Amino acid sequence: MNPLHELLQLGQSIWYDFISRDFIASGAMKQLVDQGLRGMTSNPTIFEKAIAGGSSYDDQIQELSRAGHSTAEIATALFVEDVRNACDVMMPVYAESNGGDGFISIEVSPTLAAKTDETLAEARVLWGQINRPNLMVKIPATPEGIPAIRQCVAEGININVTLMFSLQQYRDVALAYIGGLEDRAAAGHAIDRVNSVASVFVSRIDTMVDPMLERIGTPDALALRGKLAVANSKLVYQEFKTIFSGERWERLAAQSARVQRPLWASTSVKNPAYPDLLYVEPLVGPHTVNTVPPETLTAILDHAAPHLSVEDDCAGAAATIAATAGVGIEIDAVMAALIAEGVEKFVASFSTLFDKLEAKRAMLAAQTA
Repeated sequence: MNPLHELLQLGQSIWYDFISRDFIASGAMKQLVDQGLRGMTSNPTIFEKAIAGGSSYDDQIQELSRAGHSTAEIATALFVEDVRNACDVMMPVYAESNGGDGFISIEVSPTLAAKTDETLAEARVLWGQINRPNLMVKIPATPEGIPAIRQCVAEGININVTLMFSLQQYRDVALAYIGGLEDRAAAGHAIDRVNSVASVFVSRIDTMVDPMLERIGTPDALALRGKLAVANSKLVYQEFKTIFSGERWERLAAQSARVQRPLWASTSVKNPAYPDLLYVEPLVGPHTVNTVPPETLTAILDHAAPHLSVEDDCAGAAATIAATAGVGIEIDAVMAALIAEGVEKFVASFSTLFDKLEAKRAMLAAQTA
């Protein structure tokens, strides 16, 4: 039994933060599914690298260009085909888990992060175009994204809530999910097949805070490097246990509602001085997902030692948060900056993708002229 199966026995699903047409078509994706991979996520940066990095998309780009489609329409068509095919490869996991796992995620345009109605409209379009029950549409946890998330859940659209950092964000998102389920149930619809994950970004927190601690430079500050991200995630998990219990949740659970699983995202190590599984091994627990890039999946398969850990030393996690504030770090300001930075990075990737797609269209047109 490999570490992916061990993690599943402990209640954690490993998803893959990667997608490309070659990866799907070559059978490499199915091989990982056979090894125990339980889902996949994508984002504008991943698609930008996949589409711009080879020739696998050239025929479809040419065909759509000749038909008069815009660059934006071509990009969407490429995304949709890859995600639909990935959903099909992952469908046995969805079936085996009775609709509880085996999801593929696609993100609404990050340019809509501050636009509720437009986000909702695009989520509906993607859900309809891909037309697979194991699809999740990714919506960022911005203030404008929260009402769109609730409405999507009410309509039965599976949602991967992304770009989450703070405890307050987590509370808002979890309650939006519960509210959406309540709205759906009140309208007389079944809620047993609606699924969602709350994607809490991990390593980016340390990446932003560690240089601040180094600038402060005191022994107390330096001792906190590499600790805030895991501590924050552990407190999120405690909040998850609190919200998904009690009378309000039990009324939904009686109708076979599924909890919104915490998903640990951005779990590769950015600082080479840190252990490569720093954001994996301390965050294992029931009803969790960890979505990992290729290098982290390789490390898991090679030397992970899975054990229940997400509830270890929660008092210590709270103390780390307090100590970080105590040395002068304004944690709320950090979390707000991370959200803004995350949106900006995804918008930049989207823009780069469009630029590269335009260049590729021109190159392909010149070749066939």
